[in-house]
Amino acid sequence: MGSITLLFTSLGLSMDACAVSISNGMCYGNIHKKQIITTAAAFGFFQAFMPVLGFFIGSTFSNAISFLDHWIALVLLCFIGGKMVVEAVRELKYPEVCITGAKTLTPKLLLLQAVATSIDALAVGIGFAVMKVDVISAALYIGIITFINSIIGSHLGKKFGQLFKQKAEILGGVILIGIGIKIFIEHSI
Repeated sequence: MGSITLLFTSLGLSMDACAVSISNGMCYGNIHKKQIITTAAAFGFFQAFMPVLGFFIGSTFSNAISFLDHWIALVLLCFIGGKMVVEAVRELKYPEVCITGAKTLTPKLLLLQAVATSIDALAVGIGFAVMKVDVISAALYIGIITFINSIIGSHLGKKFGQLFKQKAEILGGVILIGIGIKIFIEHSI
């Protein structure tokens, strides 16, 4: 695989993680530098790990995985996004619910997001096996690009989130649902 192709593959795979990072920055306006780095590291790690896993699973199971990957991403992202929208609407209706404490991005939620946004990378890894790509180099490249884009996304989201407050969480949830639907449609066609 050539450098340009790998660059565009990496950028494409990193876009979902970047969009979720924007959403996190918007929804969790109190996100600090350490959390931004942790978020970027989680997304970068899973975007790098999944192609390696996909590579080793190989084409033996490619039909089953390509049949399920978009369903898994759709369900996870729509669940997380829907939950965010419901909570934000509840907070707009009943503001006293928000006073009990600042919302934080939990490790469990971050793990779900990282896995959900990296399922495409698993399928790419299967393709890498068929194309006999140097998967370790490709995975490192994908991970680094995702890490950088996630940091940028978190900062952009944080700026927008401070402007829009609770409405940002609704937008963030809608973004996650949109990503889930996008992944589903791309794999269904």
